[in-house]
Amino acid sequence: MEVTGNGHGFHCVLEGPEGAPCIVLSHGLATDLAMWDPLVPHLVSHYRVLRYDARGHGRTQTTAGDYTLEQLGGDAIAIVDALGLERPHFVGLSMGGMVGMGLALDHPGRFASVTVCDARGEAPQQYRDAWTERSRKVRESGIEAMVEPSVTRWFTERFQRDEPGKIAWMRDMIRRTTPDGYCGCASALRRLDYERRLGSIAIPMLFLVGEADKGAPPDAMRGMHEKTPGSRFATIAGAGHISVVEQPAAFAEALLGFLGEAERGNAGATHHAAG
Repeated sequence: MEVTGNGHGFHCVLEGPEGAPCIVLSHGLATDLAMWDPLVPHLVSHYRVLRYDARGHGRTQTTAGDYTLEQLGGDAIAIVDALGLERPHFVGLSMGGMVGMGLALDHPGRFASVTVCDARGEAPQQYRDAWTERSRKVRESGIEAMVEPSVTRWFTERFQRDEPGKIAWMRDMIRRTTPDGYCGCASALRRLDYERRLGSIAIPMLFLVGEADKGAPPDAMRGMHEKTPGSRFATIAGAGHISVVEQPAAFAEALLGFLGEAERGNAGATHHAAG
């Protein structure tokens, strides 16, 4: 279905029992809502699950120019409002996790909890330079320039070797991203600067990361957890950056455990390893 909000149209999928607590799933750069396919069956027996394609991704419209993380967060809120969803849980991976941090910081009353998966909280110079260079390549050569570098960076060598069908599926997902969508979102990521504010977060938070993630390493995410009052931290064995695709059952176990605690009001700062 298409939902209009924040001056834009978004392709969305809403599944699960009406009246159940809601989870919003926000994908990473150069993926789309299909990224969550392996996870959704673990959720829909107990939760209403909303997925959406971000600007310039999947089947959502594209706008030209630079985007901001605040704009992408506004998109999520507009979709939630258009569908009449009250205080859902928010789960974001990579870019989606960065959007989630912004929501937890600037709109804490709108969400019951936020789970940040495989994401950084700040953009050091090396990180900014990498996004500038990737955007340049996309402008010069199209989105195909990002296909092989992305899947190689996102997944463990074992997964790339043993799951060629899933890797091909992810390649196609990247190809559904428009150059304007990619470069607009990359501009938002270059200005990422949330980590210094994590100490002010006052809603339940989970930091969840694949133990082999090279883009958002576990040590970096553990540091973010340690700066966030009352948060939880979990690692997923045998997973790289797109941990939900590589190890969906372990991802679901860690997520559902946290959501259950958040709904009972006792999500605390514990260390848990899933795998």
